[in-house]
Amino acid sequence: MNRRGFLSKTSLAALSAAIGTEIFYGAQIPAGYRLIAEQDPDLFARYHKDRDMVILNKRPINIEARAHLLNDDVTPERCMFVRNNGKVPVELQAENWELLIDGESVRQGRSFSLEELKTTFPHYSYNLTLECGGNGRSEFDPPAKGNQWTVGAVSCATWTGVRLRDVLREVGIKQDAVYVGYHAADLHLSGDPRKEVISRGIPMAKAMQEETLLAFEMNGKPIPEIHGFPLRLVAGGWPASVSGKWLKGLSVRNQVHDGPKMESPSYRVPCDPVAPGTEVADENMCIIESMPVKSLITYPRTGAVLETGRSLRINGHAWAGELQVKEVSYSIDFGATWQECTLDKPVNRLAWQNFRAAVTFPSEGYYEIWARATDSRGVSQPMVLPGWNPKGYLNNACHRIAVKVV
Repeated sequence: MNRRGFLSKTSLAALSAAIGTEIFYGAQIPAGYRLIAEQDPDLFARYHKDRDMVILNKRPINIEARAHLLNDDVTPERCMFVRNNGKVPVELQAENWELLIDGESVRQGRSFSLEELKTTFPHYSYNLTLECGGNGRSEFDPPAKGNQWTVGAVSCATWTGVRLRDVLREVGIKQDAVYVGYHAADLHLSGDPRKEVISRGIPMAKAMQEETLLAFEMNGKPIPEIHGFPLRLVAGGWPASVSGKWLKGLSVRNQVHDGPKMESPSYRVPCDPVAPGTEVADENMCIIESMPVKSLITYPRTGAVLETGRSLRINGHAWAGELQVKEVSYSIDFGATWQECTLDKPVNRLAWQNFRAAVTFPSEGYYEIWARATDSRGVSQPMVLPGWNPKGYLNNACHRIAVKVV
């Protein structure tokens, strides 16, 4: 067999890293061959995830956190949800990475190496909330197709990079620019290299916000492979699908971007409320932008048992897309009455806010603790599932945990 038919050293190194040990006789593996270990990998070990997380599927890889794993103020790598549409790129080399910026509304297309981005533009760090648009989809009835996320497809890590607006201004943007679409290096599940997996985008107003980053670090280290190494677009407060991973290109458009997963019904909801199960025409679906107000109790975990006479400390996080959270309350009587929590201000815009309270119970028995956040415009979370939509997006119903007092 011709040696050119064997794996490259880079591909072999990637396989070894995926398995967690050196592959003996690895140089003899034919190109295109899939190892048995690769076909059924230990995703928790491979991507440094807590084994209490939940794998929703492996092709593509989608993993969510349980609520109690999200108790940290800054979400660690081991507890950050994974949302993929295709396969993780095999060869990711920061030293050879380039970002191409083009499109109808760019004065002149230009490429930047990762090193050029790092050395040409100032660096900024922000804690940014990223939530999958389908977080909470599992509660919809009639059921909506897609990953059946419960509550754990959300995170708030510290992202470091350069501002997208600084790079766009360096390239030169025409006055007719309305949208920036991204292009990534992930691979289509079909294996066809000509097919783009996902190519969403954001309006110019969002692109030009100071917190919208071309990020190369997460929590002070290079972005982990599964989260977009070596370069990622991060636009907090909007559906996480607009924060493209493995970023290879940006197209500045004179129209709403029309890449894969921009078309209806992807990441769109009915412009007006509809009855459950209704078929909605494409022209009556609107693109999701800022995420709705929401909260999550992260301590204690549901099912806690408490001795009679003791108070229970609860805490968690609340967020409201582009807005700030004004207040968070809790209820132990199924929403009949509400008590106010202590709420911290965000460390920066688009970061989630921490809340806490000491809860007392009148007697022994079973209780549910509900949390409800209200945003700066006075809009509160619904106590039950909000308006139905065909794809099961934007479920911001009150989170609740069970507690037994004995």
